[in-house]
Amino acid sequence: MGKEVELIPIDSEAVEAARQQALPDMHLTLIVETFQALSDPTRARILYALTQRSLCVRDLAILVGVSESAVSHHLRFLRDRRLVKSRRDGTTIYYSVDDQHVAALFREAHYHVDHVRHGLPDHPYSLPAHLD
Repeated sequence: MGKEVELIPIDSEAVEAARQQALPDMHLTLIVETFQALSDPTRARILYALTQRSLCVRDLAILVGVSESAVSHHLRFLRDRRLVKSRRDGTTIYYSVDDQHVAALFREAHYHVDHVRHGLPDHPYSLPAHLD
């Protein structure tokens, strides 16, 4: 194998500024895990349904069109990533999104898809102050 060539930045100030604003590795890992969880259509359907209301495994299975076992498997995956939480009501366990950030992810994805589908222009957006 040949020797790697060192790249020289076009705009060294921009590269340094981007480097200073880069996310920590652990933060980035959690973001990637979140998007991996959303990358499966069944999990996305489950999560979207749970952004609307709490549901039990059987009702999710009926709604999503997969077995209760498959829903349980997906819910365990989502729970491990803190995207859903559960509560017991007698003998039934109901699931809901862990927090409203999950619903916000779906809203933003929906807005993005709407812009793409309709060829709408971008609009100004800035990150929340704690992420700047």
